[in-house]
Amino acid sequence: MGICGTGMASLAGMLKHQDFSISGSDANVYPPMSDFLASLSIPVSEGYSPQNLHANPDLVVVGNVISRQNPETVELAAKGIPYISMPQALQHFAMKGKKPIVIAGTHGKTTTSSLASWVLESAGMDPGFMIGGIPKNFDQNFKLGHGPYFIIEGDEYDTAFFDKGPKFLHYAPWITILTSIEFDHADIFRDLNHVIHVFHQLIDLIPPDGLLIANGDDPIIKEESRRARCRVVMYGFRSGLDWQPSHISFHDARTHMTSLYQNKEYVPISTPLYGEHNISNLLSIVALSEYLKIPLPTLYKALDNFHGVKRRQEILGEKRGILVMDDFAHHPTAVEKTISAVKQRYDSRRLIAVFEPRSNSSRRNIFQEKYGTAFDHADIVMIPEPPMMDKIDPKERFSSTKLVDDLISRGIKAMYFPDTSRLLNELLDQGQEGDIILIMSNGSFDHLHQRLLEKL
Repeated sequence: MGICGTGMASLAGMLKHQDFSISGSDANVYPPMSDFLASLSIPVSEGYSPQNLHANPDLVVVGNVISRQNPETVELAAKGIPYISMPQALQHFAMKGKKPIVIAGTHGKTTTSSLASWVLESAGMDPGFMIGGIPKNFDQNFKLGHGPYFIIEGDEYDTAFFDKGPKFLHYAPWITILTSIEFDHADIFRDLNHVIHVFHQLIDLIPPDGLLIANGDDPIIKEESRRARCRVVMYGFRSGLDWQPSHISFHDARTHMTSLYQNKEYVPISTPLYGEHNISNLLSIVALSEYLKIPLPTLYKALDNFHGVKRRQEILGEKRGILVMDDFAHHPTAVEKTISAVKQRYDSRRLIAVFEPRSNSSRRNIFQEKYGTAFDHADIVMIPEPPMMDKIDPKERFSSTKLVDDLISRGIKAMYFPDTSRLLNELLDQGQEGDIILIMSNGSFDHLHQRLLEKL
């Protein structure tokens, strides 16, 4: 139920590869997930109906988009069919007997999980993995694997209507990489302390013989890691941490640096990734590799050959000298770091930043002020009216017009648009040869990227 979610569709694919008979339902059946499921010959019913359960399945996996009032939920109870959540299913059908490596944090989970999976794959460890984005080296976001490790992107979002705890509490971490802790998901978390509490629970799950690889640049993580019962290694830019970057430079369209372990050179790194946030992500994987005793030549080659993740600073095309880039950024910190990284990478080009406030948090005014300082490195900013605002209490709603006014008051050229069609027209009018148009959204953004490239 809810099979077209990224995680649910991937789970369905994993189960299909294990020769289970799979079917599913969803209210929104559209590409790319509908095409992916069709390629696996998994039948999908569009819309939720009691009839979808009349084939009497042996087990139902319930996605977290499903409410107690869903007609299939009601039928599920009436028929007494066994059901579990997606994380429970992952733990039972994919992770049993494996050593889980859980990548958690407010930001950087997908890229870090993808890096970890590729490095272990390159080392011949045949890892299993489940990732919230699509690593380009694999071109799919899941793999069962026959090796001893399973890499899982540990989401702090809630599990199901019958389990409001975070998904990552189901994954029995042996190693945890903790990238960042900030307030997010304002629809389910009351405040920052509420978020910190669930990460407490995750840290408490790591066994004494496990490992916590923690971002030492994050003051909250630095404090919370004290509660760990296992060994803790810290990475980041600050002095005194176990792992640090050194001799950072950017040339030939690549980032070059040396990783330091306890102030001694460990391994040089050459990577197409760029920006401080990605350097931080890379360090965490170097720390993981050292712990798993991956040979340095293998590690160097894997990082050198890592191609990134779809929808993470992904170049979609260049038409008429205008480069169009897609990124998943939606939290104000992610928006700020992404814009900063892109501007640093393409410092001679004008940067037009287009941002859709679409996530449950960004459509609320909880981050209204923070967004006002997130676009400082952009040359032009374009903001549409957020979608689905009827689902948000009027007193809690984010205001795109206020954000634009705040940006203008900071000396930034910013524009508001009531819809994406008018935004697209302005992009075509404003765009000029040499520009980068960075489009940020955690949704399809009304297919703005494709429409723009076609018009160009």
